[in-house]
Amino acid sequence: MYAFFATIFLVFTMWIGTGQFAKIDLMLAGYMIASFVFVIGLIVRVAAWLVRPATKQLVKTSIQNLKSGNRSKRNVKSIVITLIENIFLQKFIFKRGIYRGIQHWLIAWGCIGSFAFTFGLVFGWVHFRLIDATTYQIMVFNIPMISMHANGFFAAIMYNILNITALMVLVGVIMALVRRLHNNDLKVTERAEFDVLPLYILLAVTVTGLFLTVSYKFLGGFIHPELALIHQITVVLFLIYFPFGKLFHLPIRPLAIGVPMNYQEEHMVDTRSCKKCGTKYSSDDQISDVKAILHEQQFDLQLEDGSYLADYCPSCRRRIRAMSQLNLGSVKGNPYGPVQTNNGIHIPGFGRKRSDEFYNKEEK
Repeated sequence: MYAFFATIFLVFTMWIGTGQFAKIDLMLAGYMIASFVFVIGLIVRVAAWLVRPATKQLVKTSIQNLKSGNRSKRNVKSIVITLIENIFLQKFIFKRGIYRGIQHWLIAWGCIGSFAFTFGLVFGWVHFRLIDATTYQIMVFNIPMISMHANGFFAAIMYNILNITALMVLVGVIMALVRRLHNNDLKVTERAEFDVLPLYILLAVTVTGLFLTVSYKFLGGFIHPELALIHQITVVLFLIYFPFGKLFHLPIRPLAIGVPMNYQEEHMVDTRSCKKCGTKYSSDDQISDVKAILHEQQFDLQLEDGSYLADYCPSCRRRIRAMSQLNLGSVKGNPYGPVQTNNGIHIPGFGRKRSDEFYNKEEK
């Protein structure tokens, strides 16, 4: 249903952008069909992802908080900080290493730039109108916008924007492949179809696209039609693969804004205290959502005293689990005697003095 509405919306925006379909570029027909498949696959995948209990709860809480007037300042501050640090600068990747940060940033923004410009041209949202022999005008949804000199600096940027983004992706992909070839730790867990295939597809798209430029700039159009067909095939494969592979995380990454907006009363500061040791480990809103998610998934993690595992910090949770699995939560009888564990093995306990009964000796 959502994919159907998204398709209708795209057709409507194409109708506006192309002047009632008067300016459709048939050379982009392959890209256009693949783009519709891409959008349909992406909407279906996102819709399926959003019905998962954790994601649904995050979106629900985000909408409620955005409607709350007394949280406006906190929401705006959180969104701005997350957009700059998490989305634009991607500091969370740079914390894992400068090399990984650079490679990820280049691939991410190279892809985003390529998507923005390509979809704008394919769906007819953006086109260029010739005003006179030396002047072009950028048309956005058939509305005149910026005029530019055909041989000016700005025009050169517009002509080569896909080359610039392709070079960004190419450098990032090469860095990623080199890292995967030389890092033995990655080889243990990597899957070819999930971790390596998207890199090879991106490599094919960027290399064939750059060869097009080399062909018409330096080789007089040598085998340009063949290269254009090969490049179009690689782009079609990329767009069809995108919603169902590792690259799917790109369009859903902005939801990371909801985490600090919903669960951090102060940026990067915990306010919820552990019920046992008092250590601050989370926030009240986050713990409430965790309980709601676990309840929907029918996980009963309530303890004998009425509290929940989520009310305790990670260290105390591990301790509670270990004591429960060993049946040491509430020892009855002689505290120095053998403890009957769940697996039937008698152990003396943690740091407890062993009684003579444990050694089958009579007490004196």
